[in-house]
Amino acid sequence: MQIYLVGGAVRDQLLDYPVKDRDYVVVGATVDDMLQQGFSPVGKDFPVFIHPISKDEYALARTERKSGLGYKGFEIFASPDVTLEQDLQRRDLTINAMALSDGQLIDPYGGKADLDSKVLRHVSDKFTEDPLRVLRVARFAARYAHLGFTIAPETMALMRQITGNGELQSLVAERVWQELERALAEQSPWVFFETLRECGALAVILPEIDTLFGVPQPAQHHPEIDTGIHTMMVLRQAALLSSLTTVRFAALTHDLGKGLTPAEQWPSHRGHEIKGLTLLKQLAVRLRTPNDFLELAQKVMQFHTHCHRALELKPATLLKMLDSIGAFRQAEKLDLFLLACEADSKGRLGLEHGDYPQADRVRRAFLAVKGVTANEFVEQGLTGKKIGEAVFNQRVDIIAKLDKNE
Repeated sequence: MQIYLVGGAVRDQLLDYPVKDRDYVVVGATVDDMLQQGFSPVGKDFPVFIHPISKDEYALARTERKSGLGYKGFEIFASPDVTLEQDLQRRDLTINAMALSDGQLIDPYGGKADLDSKVLRHVSDKFTEDPLRVLRVARFAARYAHLGFTIAPETMALMRQITGNGELQSLVAERVWQELERALAEQSPWVFFETLRECGALAVILPEIDTLFGVPQPAQHHPEIDTGIHTMMVLRQAALLSSLTTVRFAALTHDLGKGLTPAEQWPSHRGHEIKGLTLLKQLAVRLRTPNDFLELAQKVMQFHTHCHRALELKPATLLKMLDSIGAFRQAEKLDLFLLACEADSKGRLGLEHGDYPQADRVRRAFLAVKGVTANEFVEQGLTGKKIGEAVFNQRVDIIAKLDKNE
């Protein structure tokens, strides 16, 4: 039995990145061998075990064959006869196909050289057997873009081939969403979507985003003109402002409605805030997006232009916005909403470093009125709708006085 540290842990160690998870491959062992040594089996589709002390994952060396059956569409062959090189060959990128044993690097496919050259390159032609690898490569591009990594031309060609063959449509929603959410958490998430667009996959995976490219906006408000470019700029700003993937998803989807504007109405997009809600819901249903992502994205889509006009909104209008986004039920929702709106404001050519005083006004108004509750009006003997009206009116008066004193 031989044990090797493999995959991401090796890659990140060589990059001086923090190693989060350690995965091991066991060569020359059987299931019974692992059980006798105290390992606990997990997973039903191929032999993976948990170490009794470290709790790290240990998998028997295996090969895979695309079959449409078994684990994620693959037939798994785990055997004591499978070599380390065969196990590594089934992996997606050369930088993920290295192993370590007693400090010695095993690198049969040139992963270290590609790390040094900052190239994302597929291991073998088996790359095309799993269409999810298109999304995975795009995600790694988003992770390492700040280090200067690029995708090898021959790998991009295979990504285009997979897309052109229609294989992306076979991916189940859970796998797509998992990669999308992981990509949103990367250091340069916009690179994920730009990469998918380069190989044609964005039109398949997220046609609502792909449609935005080439759609013009008014130059006086959007010097970058193109809505797709604006969307990527907004996502970039969201990544600077927050590590939360809910905020980044809301930034990504806030302008979907502009893709529905008839060309004869360009560059105006009147009512896009409401029109886009249907597209957003369709996207969320298709990808089985979690409710917290959808709820924030809906609020940002519907009310981001209200927020941009916060300095000129009447107290009653501002109060209605606060209520609509759920600020009085969950105060943290307001902070997330304002972060996405600020990203939208700064996601414009030449305005990336501008201030966003609108958020300050909204926060001050909320803090000033959040203490007004129904209790005092109930004690006064009010009932039914009159309680809500009294709360609303008092909050409006407080915001009006706050504005007057500033």
